[in-house]
Amino acid sequence: MKKLLSLLVILCAPLILQISILEIIKLKTFDYLVPAKEPSGNFVILDITEEDVQEEGGWPFPRNKLAEIHNEILQNGALGVGWVLSFVDKDRFGGDSNFISTLNSTSTSVVATFSYDNQIYPEPTGTVVLGNEVNGIPLPGHLPNIPGMSDYVYEGIVSAPVDIDNLVRRLPLLYKMPDGWSPSFGTQVLKVLTGSQTYIIRTNENGIEEITVRGLPPVPTDSLGRKWISWVNTPTTNLKELDVEGKFVFVGVTAKGIMPQLATPVGLLEPHKIQAALSESILIQDSPRIPDWHLGAELLFLIFFVSVIWLVTQSLGIWNGLIWFFIIFGSTGVLGAQMAFRGILLDFSYNLIAQFITAATSFYFNYQTQYKLRQQIKKQFEHYLDPRQVKKLQDNPDALKLGGERRYCTFLFTDVRGFTSLSETLPPEEVTEIMNKALTIQATAVQKYGGMVDKYIGDAMMAIFNAPLDQENHQEMAIKSALQIQHEIKAAELGIAIGIGLNSGLAVVGNMGSDSRFDYTAIGDAVNTAARLESATKAVGHDLLIGESTANDLLGVKLEKPLKRLDSIEVKGKSKKLNIYTI
Repeated sequence: MKKLLSLLVILCAPLILQISILEIIKLKTFDYLVPAKEPSGNFVILDITEEDVQEEGGWPFPRNKLAEIHNEILQNGALGVGWVLSFVDKDRFGGDSNFISTLNSTSTSVVATFSYDNQIYPEPTGTVVLGNEVNGIPLPGHLPNIPGMSDYVYEGIVSAPVDIDNLVRRLPLLYKMPDGWSPSFGTQVLKVLTGSQTYIIRTNENGIEEITVRGLPPVPTDSLGRKWISWVNTPTTNLKELDVEGKFVFVGVTAKGIMPQLATPVGLLEPHKIQAALSESILIQDSPRIPDWHLGAELLFLIFFVSVIWLVTQSLGIWNGLIWFFIIFGSTGVLGAQMAFRGILLDFSYNLIAQFITAATSFYFNYQTQYKLRQQIKKQFEHYLDPRQVKKLQDNPDALKLGGERRYCTFLFTDVRGFTSLSETLPPEEVTEIMNKALTIQATAVQKYGGMVDKYIGDAMMAIFNAPLDQENHQEMAIKSALQIQHEIKAAELGIAIGIGLNSGLAVVGNMGSDSRFDYTAIGDAVNTAARLESATKAVGHDLLIGESTANDLLGVKLEKPLKRLDSIEVKGKSKKLNIYTI
């Protein structure tokens, strides 16, 4: 849990701080997810093309020519004309008054004025603020059109603030001036078409909540009054076609080198196309927006999904955790796409990055734990089990229940006969060599038949069959191991004999010992009985004694040699005589 809390703190910090690279990734993701919208049918874009400029002999056109174009547009049934051009300088041909008069002949003409940092401001437009006074995107000033034009014609600010990656995505509906508000060109167009006189600004504790043009539904914005632009494919026409009937016309120049082209998610666009997209977006009811509460929601989603990823990858293991990671990862992506489709832009891109980091961290810790466990298993069992069995335990550590479990096993004890006399007659080096050979023979036989060498006690050995791995025929395998030990010891001509006691039964098997030192072993009455049987071999006169429980388990099993019942014996620690067998 401490690791999860630390990870959450680390992952939440970049989201809270809104670091640049994450902001760019978020915006790029929104560009991809925001669905394309159909044009409203209320607007058309009129491009003054390279061909038009060449025919007229260059740019700018005389104002009388512009007046002529304006009249032709209206005569072809247009609802109004928006010149996304500024007229800062007087016409060298003296056609300004004619052009202004033509514009003033209809109440639906709008002319652009470009923002400029000169602290010269246009006349404030009528606004009603419902709520506290707030700030929006500031207007540093503007380039005034020729004297008299603003007295007769509606004007709108043409400006395109860019996001952190220098792309235009969000445009303010209104700009804040020291003494009021001034509308964007695309906003002013809608005000003119509806015949409204004022804008209504509704605010909340975060800033601007929505802006309303009377006669239209309220337009949700961000706290600065910006609208996310839907880049609809507004129809275009030219001076030869003038297909403008029933539509408001945005006029601009696409001829090279005249108007600047601005970078947008859909490519380079001229100002008149951007302002047309703003007007279209205002009319789209489910147009996308980043809500004021986006950061809180993004944090909650991040904490939830990161926690779920951590818990499933930690509790389900690597492979099952990986499957669930992909399920949750994919579901998060689908959720983000669905919300964007419905117009709610929440940042799920960083959530996906955080999920990947969480899964990678969790898998690393899992791998580290598994690696340590595999190394522990190898260290603990590599000298006592067949390497294939060690590999099985490493691949499936769950098969090894550390700490002790009740298991029905077969226990085998051995003891070398003649060891004392051997020690008295031979040098220690030779005695050591003989004992090593004898113990190697025993260990090899045990491992060959799937048993585990539990420990060496001087010249004695203890082995377990059916632990730590399951072994269905452990009784039979233990007897085969005992017979091979006897055969190999005799064939090695080491000058020693060996006694073997073998018994089956329930015992507690697992790691036994202190916190600092422990061994994998078994304890229980069945273990003690096997040890007593080995001790009794010399007295009975048989090198192999088998307990009654093992003999009963082997009823009906065909062995190399049949079991032979011996007389019952008394052993230390047992009140009743033991029934014993040999082979």
